[in-house]
Amino acid sequence: MEILPGDLQSYLDDHCEPEPEALQFINRETYLKVLKPNMLSGHYQGRLLSMLSKMMQPKRILEIGTFTGYATICLAEGLAEDGIIHTIEVNHELEEMLKKHFSLTDVEKKIKLHFGPAEHVIGTLSTEVFDIVFIDADKKNNLLYFELIFDKVRSGGLIIIDNVLWKGKVYGTEKDADTESFRKLNDRIAVDTRVEKLILPVRDGVLLIRKK
Repeated sequence: MEILPGDLQSYLDDHCEPEPEALQFINRETYLKVLKPNMLSGHYQGRLLSMLSKMMQPKRILEIGTFTGYATICLAEGLAEDGIIHTIEVNHELEEMLKKHFSLTDVEKKIKLHFGPAEHVIGTLSTEVFDIVFIDADKKNNLLYFELIFDKVRSGGLIIIDNVLWKGKVYGTEKDADTESFRKLNDRIAVDTRVEKLILPVRDGVLLIRKK
């Protein structure tokens, strides 16, 4: 879902970096072949992720929730020469598509794809220290993932959590479980003195968290 009005979003899309050809293909194929294609980050958010990564030039990135690989590739664009992005996806049926998508890019060799429940895979990465973590998986576990990865993020590192405005419901009156889980997450991060935080009204809301 887009929080911003459609005409404003179109203007923003037209005045940021163009969408690379490989990502245009992934966008189209996702909408043609995958259920819930709106989960894809898309052009504008993808360029945001790419720019943040390029500004930090990370050696290690962790992504929780690969989907069809669009955001994975955007984040990988900023990796240091010897950098690696570990990305975790629970749906094994996406493996063939993901390998195809990654092969379209020049960052394929920097991507390490893991399948399985995120909380289990994170435990296997005990020796890694991450510069960037992007959380965009099953929403009810956002706070759990934040807690699991916090000590694995270096001081000055960036944690990015997607969908935190949750279709505008978090500042409305809705009481459903997903909305309440996002309110709990946002309220918890807002008072966490170990971090600096900022919500951007990009697509469905992007929470940027800098570890002190």
